[in-house]
Amino acid sequence: AMEKSYMSMFLLLVAISCALAKDVGKKETKETAAKPKLPQTLSRGWGDQLIWTQTYEEALFRAKHSNKPLMIIHHLDDCPHSQALKKVFAEHKDIQKLAEKFILLNLVYETTDKNLSPDGQYVPRILFIDPSLTVRADITGRYSNRLYAYEPSDISLLYSNMQKALKLLKTEL
Repeated sequence: AMEKSYMSMFLLLVAISCALAKDVGKKETKETAAKPKLPQTLSRGWGDQLIWTQTYEEALFRAKHSNKPLMIIHHLDDCPHSQALKKVFAEHKDIQKLAEKFILLNLVYETTDKNLSPDGQYVPRILFIDPSLTVRADITGRYSNRLYAYEPSDISLLYSNMQKALKLLKTEL
């Protein structure tokens, strides 16, 4: 029972620190509102030199017409798991290079398309869609309870899944 209460204390502290950070952020935006803000890049830190689409609809359109697979990353700015995955993703040279062969979209909100949450709306989760606009539900990570989740330690699995999404493409079309 002792361990449990430690854990809930820890979680409470994490929640409090997130809330405090949010308040600090709010104050700053009031003062800096006068200065012109640089536009938030569509990469949101997942690869600033890559070309990212703005919406799910645009991404589907581009995938279909360019004959490239689409890679969708669902994440949240204040989720430590998303942050950790983003860091390794952005710093992984081979992944960044391979990502150029995809239509790319990262989302911090859920779409209404239920096909993008085959087993729930958790983050981070990464799904591939082929140019026939079929969600590749068969390209999964290593967790049976969250099929499309990746931890930073799974980065090489994500890389091989990206290769898989491209390879299947060549053989099927």
